[in-house]
Amino acid sequence: MRVLIVEDEPLVRQRLLRLCAELAGTRARFDAVEDLEAAGDRLQRNVYDGLLLDLNLAGEDGFELLRRAVSGRYHCVVVSAHRERALQAFEHGVLDFVPKPFARERLGQALERLLDAGRYRAGQARYLGIWRAQGTALVELADVVWIRADGDYSELRMRDGRSELHDKSLAGLGSLLPPDFVRCHRSYLVNLRHVRTLRAASGSRYWLVLGDGAELPVGRAHVAALRCQLGLE
Repeated sequence: MRVLIVEDEPLVRQRLLRLCAELAGTRARFDAVEDLEAAGDRLQRNVYDGLLLDLNLAGEDGFELLRRAVSGRYHCVVVSAHRERALQAFEHGVLDFVPKPFARERLGQALERLLDAGRYRAGQARYLGIWRAQGTALVELADVVWIRADGDYSELRMRDGRSELHDKSLAGLGSLLPPDFVRCHRSYLVNLRHVRTLRAASGSRYWLVLGDGAELPVGRAHVAALRCQLGLE
């Protein structure tokens, strides 16, 4: 695996290079650049699998590169002193957010996630940021049972029965969600981890039976794919 470190502070950049090489051993090769222009040039000329990215690069915003990274093939870990931007980073689908100053052990945890390319894929978040009256919060996608279209927004139904509201549409969430989330109806995405079975009803109608006994409607166009995904073929 080949990883690009994007960090403008020379001492931090050298420490990241040294620690990553020690922690990864022969599993990865690391290069480092100091700004967005150099990072863009490297990514155009070379094939990289992942990024370790600072968000404040000599006054430039690392989110410009982050948006490009997570929409492409790159796995990404953010290493930044700006803890208040962690929520935004997770919404972009990063694997981890390591706050500065960081310890060797904490960097090692994030690096393991980055190197585990078979488990995580770029552009797919583990958390979603949701809006509440008291501010923003994170919800873990593994706890989301289904997502329903609600105008320009989306309603998230959690495993404990509560509902949360996300400010993106179903289509807008598509690039963030892991493969467990599939379309079962024009108005619903469902987390297959929480599906018990597919039930046929009268009139060629189908319903997904969830773990808690609740049911979701299934559009006819999605029946065949769901049968396959649930191993019912």
